[in-house]
Amino acid sequence: MTLDFLGGLERTHMCGQLRAEDAGRHVVVMGWVNRRRDHGNLIFLDVRDRSGITQVVLDREISGEAHAKAEAARPEFVVAVVGTVRRREAGMDNPNMATGEVEVVATRLLLLNDARTPPFSPAEGAIANEEVRLKYRYLDLRREEMQRNFLLRHKVAQEIRGYLSGEGFLEIETPFMTRSTPEGARDYLVPSRVHPGSFYALPQSPQIFKQILMISGFDRYFQVARCFRDEDLRADRQPEFTQIDLEMTFPKQEAIFRVAEGFLRAAFGTAGVTIPTPFPQMTYDEAIRRYGIDKPDMRLPAMVDLSETLTPELRITLKIEQELPVLGFTIPRVGSLSGTQRRALVDEIRGIFGDCGLDFLDTARLRTNAEFVPLAEAIGAKLNAEQIVFGGENFTNDDLAIVVTPKLGTPERWNFDSQWIPKRVGALRLELAKKYADRHKLFEKTGTAADFRFLWVTDFPMYEWNEEHSRWDAAHHPFTSPHEEDITSGRLVSDKGRVRALAYDVVLNGTELGSGSIRIHRKDVQQEIFRSLGMTNEEAQSRFGFFLDALEYGTPPHGGIALGLDRIVMILAGATSLREVIAFPKTAKAIDLMVEAPAPVSETQTRELSLRIAHRP
Repeated sequence: MTLDFLGGLERTHMCGQLRAEDAGRHVVVMGWVNRRRDHGNLIFLDVRDRSGITQVVLDREISGEAHAKAEAARPEFVVAVVGTVRRREAGMDNPNMATGEVEVVATRLLLLNDARTPPFSPAEGAIANEEVRLKYRYLDLRREEMQRNFLLRHKVAQEIRGYLSGEGFLEIETPFMTRSTPEGARDYLVPSRVHPGSFYALPQSPQIFKQILMISGFDRYFQVARCFRDEDLRADRQPEFTQIDLEMTFPKQEAIFRVAEGFLRAAFGTAGVTIPTPFPQMTYDEAIRRYGIDKPDMRLPAMVDLSETLTPELRITLKIEQELPVLGFTIPRVGSLSGTQRRALVDEIRGIFGDCGLDFLDTARLRTNAEFVPLAEAIGAKLNAEQIVFGGENFTNDDLAIVVTPKLGTPERWNFDSQWIPKRVGALRLELAKKYADRHKLFEKTGTAADFRFLWVTDFPMYEWNEEHSRWDAAHHPFTSPHEEDITSGRLVSDKGRVRALAYDVVLNGTELGSGSIRIHRKDVQQEIFRSLGMTNEEAQSRFGFFLDALEYGTPPHGGIALGLDRIVMILAGATSLREVIAFPKTAKAIDLMVEAPAPVSETQTRELSLRIAHRP
């Protein structure tokens, strides 16, 4: 088979552009053969490019040469077609194609390149083996679904850029190779050839640089920033990712909220979704109390405290600890459960809890026991009342009600961790929601803003206790400002567990989209925070001296936020993994299967970098 050269031929139309009004037009289209159908004197090629597919007719009587070349064409061959657009015959329209009313009758066909039989066809809607998809990513990206995802990603990024530019933000790039300033995960390190023994670090975020830009007087900064974190991976986490990063001077927390809501509204508008603003707000403590988690899924009813519903006598009868909270929640639309299903659920819940001192009341069984009917009725009334208050729906017989109770002889742990019970119950709530989600269409899409439940979670703890090292760590990052009253009251030293940070997360359907905070803008406060984290003045100066120096030159109050672009697009695309919206992602083991990275390097390269590999494969 002889391949053709393009010569001076120039494309006139994309494959997905042609419509009925183009009938009679002379066109040149180019792309890949998506499918081939041979009907003897007529061969049909579906030719595909980024814009879509058009049907090409190769008629032996019109052009024997073009027909002969079409006989050799196979899926994924690259072709150029010269011909005339015509309306399809009556009854032959394809309503599933945007170009389904027309076809191109070819007078010339150029075979620009051939193709091996691919391991899977880009014409397929879904490919089960993800490793094969990642190894042959260039084929996977040809699929319509993937092309659609990246068109969406482009539109979302453009809308965000346009919105922030319109709000007076300047797009400024910060460096990829910088100093290692650990921010929670491990750094990716880059050895320096000209400074043996020294390393750059790839940024986990542009945190310090964007603060320095505020010190530099730029007032409002943003960046579609590449970030790098060497951490354990999962479906919504990649070692390199992209975030929408912004910072502004003299802000109130609400001003940052309005900016973030504005660009999210613009981003979701690209998918035809109008989200209501402003988003509701909830403190961290309230989120833990009502949902047992700091990123609540607002599509599910909140937990309800039923402690006052149980009399001391009933607690004794039911063997429930007297002083500890009793929490209830519902999972909507589960439907009636048979006795066998209910017994299986009992075993499953106890398997989730393990031997941790928690149990649950079977509310359905309570309804059948005359002694406990008032309790069952009281629980139902309480759940109904609380869900109405918090915007939920009335409890019905199709909803699964769970009441979790502490057993007698509770673990000592509960005496010093008051949030342990709601966190455990909140985890069960989510586990059961996942269990029934697909089976009962719990999160069925409506195509409206109701599918997307946003929330601001505020006033996070400033510190979190590190049990492994018996110390207090920064819960957000060490540049987050505490509440002013927590600074002046001396809690930074005397009661770290009660210090609240001016930190906030924006949450969507139980997924954290981004985090931000009001920053520390005074050197004395920043030094105090470093000391409160167990850092000596010498250590602080060694690691952050350049930043502490910058704070001495008239630093304005400032704050900002960073949201994951990949996560936003993943949710809008209806994908379940970031790998569906990142062009060349890594596996869960941080491997790029296509280019086979990471890979060993030569001894010459390591010698140039003054490195020695202890164990070579």
